[in-house]
Amino acid sequence: MSGFVSLVGGGPGDPELITVGGLARIAEADVIVYDRLANPALLAHARGDAERIYAGKLPDRHTLSQDEINALLVAKAREGKRVVRLKGGDPFVFGRGGEEAEALAAADVPFEVLPGVTSAIAAPAYAGIPVTHRAIASSFAVITAHEHPAKDETSIDWAKLATGVDTLVFLMGVGPLAEVVRRLIDNGRAPDTPAAVIEWGTLPRQRVVPGTLATIAEEVARAEIGPPAVTVVGEVARLRERLSWYDNRPLSGKRVLVTRTRQQASELSGALAAHGAEPVELPTIEITPCGDEREIARAIDLARCHAYGLVVFTSANGVQLFVRHLSNAGLDARAFAGAEIAAIGPGTAESLARHGLRADIVPQRYVAEGLLEALDGRNLRGQRVLLPRAAGARDVLVDGLAQRCATVDELKLYVAAVPSDRNHETLRRLREGEIDIVTFASSSSVRNLVEMLDGDTAPLARTFIAAIGPVTAQAVRDAGLEPAVVAGEHTIEGLVAALVAAQKE
Repeated sequence: MSGFVSLVGGGPGDPELITVGGLARIAEADVIVYDRLANPALLAHARGDAERIYAGKLPDRHTLSQDEINALLVAKAREGKRVVRLKGGDPFVFGRGGEEAEALAAADVPFEVLPGVTSAIAAPAYAGIPVTHRAIASSFAVITAHEHPAKDETSIDWAKLATGVDTLVFLMGVGPLAEVVRRLIDNGRAPDTPAAVIEWGTLPRQRVVPGTLATIAEEVARAEIGPPAVTVVGEVARLRERLSWYDNRPLSGKRVLVTRTRQQASELSGALAAHGAEPVELPTIEITPCGDEREIARAIDLARCHAYGLVVFTSANGVQLFVRHLSNAGLDARAFAGAEIAAIGPGTAESLARHGLRADIVPQRYVAEGLLEALDGRNLRGQRVLLPRAAGARDVLVDGLAQRCATVDELKLYVAAVPSDRNHETLRRLREGEIDIVTFASSSSVRNLVEMLDGDTAPLARTFIAAIGPVTAQAVRDAGLEPAVVAGEHTIEGLVAALVAAQKE
């Protein structure tokens, strides 16, 4: 039985640049064989049971040889598997996809090719350099600076290339850059021709070094640019001065630690990336359901009888867990009939809305004190109030509701625990100073991260700390640290806005 192989171009780095078809093949695959330059974020779209095989290559060492990769693709397909060969850029633009396709064809293994966005075009575009321009360049060529080592002599006609094409784009050209420059100048390209080298193009870590043919090799060496990098030679390189758009955003080049749960991290990561940051996700919270089953059953029975006049939710996690308990008991949103629903902030209100529930009360200040202020003027005397929330939460709400003569049923549904599976690689990066900014969206994330660092707050003290609000900021101070930014609006959007504003100052 023969399977099927998809040679998929993963694009130049930015995961948003993969094609719709490429993403669909990843989601369907039984086996994914991926390269060093294929963004690992793309693997998040794979099935949990998909086999992942790393076949990355560096200029000086290979995990698997090309012959071994070819044989692997054939072998996995002959097992009846759907195989994705995920390559950076485009498989047929210096990606050795042609060799892999030949091996599959020779073995009678069916295959397809899904092209990808090549870095030869995307990296210059993200650097503000169009490879063609009506008034400047009508032609461009893409050249590898690393030819096959078995060749006795170059197959590049440098005499024609140097002056016969408007824009030259060299891939894999950091090491041989001085030789490339020499050949171009020796064959007639003017030494003052604009040039630029783009490192890690389309990714937040992108760096661009401008110069001319006469200076670019020296400038690149001074900046310690390394692979992967794309070199552009031609008048279009001068346009970067006016068209730069990607690497001058407020958070460009900043590595920002996202400490939310694995399920909640994507919202903050996406917002940070939109401002140029490189989000680094380190879940510091694992939502662990807890609670006394008898207390939960009692609360659900009271909800069934519409005994609650007010239900107060302080987190999206509390909403999800309580609604799940309702559903397990055969109930739905109708159990809240006759009760007012309060949400501590818009994020919690949105979670309620996803379950068909509208928050009647959302305070102006998204903290417990603000919620109590929003309840001022309401007669809660004798009312039964349900408060489903995390264990270990502050007593402000319970005490404030009791002072208003309400009967409070506090229902502890979960613990914001330290994750059992810690990301040791990201912790290493934090310890070694590779993180610029740390974001905290809850006080639990502060306490848990300090615990994950074994109580050593020195790595955090070297970073720029951003807290979502005053309660989280106090947790930072309790850890012996000082937040550099505290969001005025205690939401993810407010946290990002405060961070951006601070970086602009």
